[in-house]
Amino acid sequence: MSKKLLRIGTRASQLALWQANWVKSELEKKYPGLEVTLTKIKTQGDKILDVPLAMVGGKGLFVKEIEEAMLRGEIDIAVHSMKDVPTIFPEGLGLRCITKREDPRDIAILKPGFSSFRDLPQGARIGTSSLRRKAQLLHLRPDFQMVDIRGNVETRIRKLTEDDLDAVILAAAGMNRLGFASQVSEYLATDVSIPAIGQGALGIESRLDDDETNAMIDFFNHPDTAWAVKAERALLARLEGGCQVPIGAYGEVCGSELTFTGYVSDVEGKKMLKKTVTCPVEEAEQTGISVADDLLMQGAGAILNEVYNHETFNVTREDV
Repeated sequence: MSKKLLRIGTRASQLALWQANWVKSELEKKYPGLEVTLTKIKTQGDKILDVPLAMVGGKGLFVKEIEEAMLRGEIDIAVHSMKDVPTIFPEGLGLRCITKREDPRDIAILKPGFSSFRDLPQGARIGTSSLRRKAQLLHLRPDFQMVDIRGNVETRIRKLTEDDLDAVILAAAGMNRLGFASQVSEYLATDVSIPAIGQGALGIESRLDDDETNAMIDFFNHPDTAWAVKAERALLARLEGGCQVPIGAYGEVCGSELTFTGYVSDVEGKKMLKKTVTCPVEEAEQTGISVADDLLMQGAGAILNEVYNHETFNVTREDV
């Protein structure tokens, strides 16, 4: 190994720094002579905290500025939550590794006295910034009042009491990584709340022509997770969706087979389409595309057009 320094670009949130520091630690363990540094970069998604994510609009809210730093040669790799990574990369950059998936499920933190979101009172106030989570919960409990919450994991947990909420919905992976698992009231099964594309996995992005760096980071790639996430991202790309719309997908590998579910909904959870198939892992990408095509044949295109025309997305740049 001739490389002596490797620079990681990351967001500055508590969870992003945990993830980047984990990658740093693994690199230092594997390459004892390597110096690994972190460069904190503020993204558009980090700057706008008082507006629901869907209203901010666009793709790559949490990665664009990091990619620009890589293109300028200021960093060598970027560590992302896979659910934040767009399906199209700037010229010269690409997704090199997908790490082993943490728990992909969504979780609920409930106010004291309750053990399941199904037992919450009529009209309960549920905090989440995700249209995907809102739609799936409203499908089960149309009486819920959904309240937009933004901020890091600790901030959103705190809003349970500060905003007088009955529950907040978060990703299990973030809770586990930051040591908050003891605060989880309920884990939502993946057939109740289908996860976001790539949820629980980390992606490492690099320059395509940086052969030395790419060879050094290849050990992070987890094949089973990569197959599953490849199918999920193929579905997202085919539906031309971003990470802020009510699209979900989840793949799970068992042996040489992938079981894959794709999901599309309107904002209120009234119109919901879902499809589950099993295929050989080698057909992961094609399966993601074919499930998306099946959902489109069932009317997913019209549902997504309705989503984009919803008041949630009707905001001018000045409002943001």
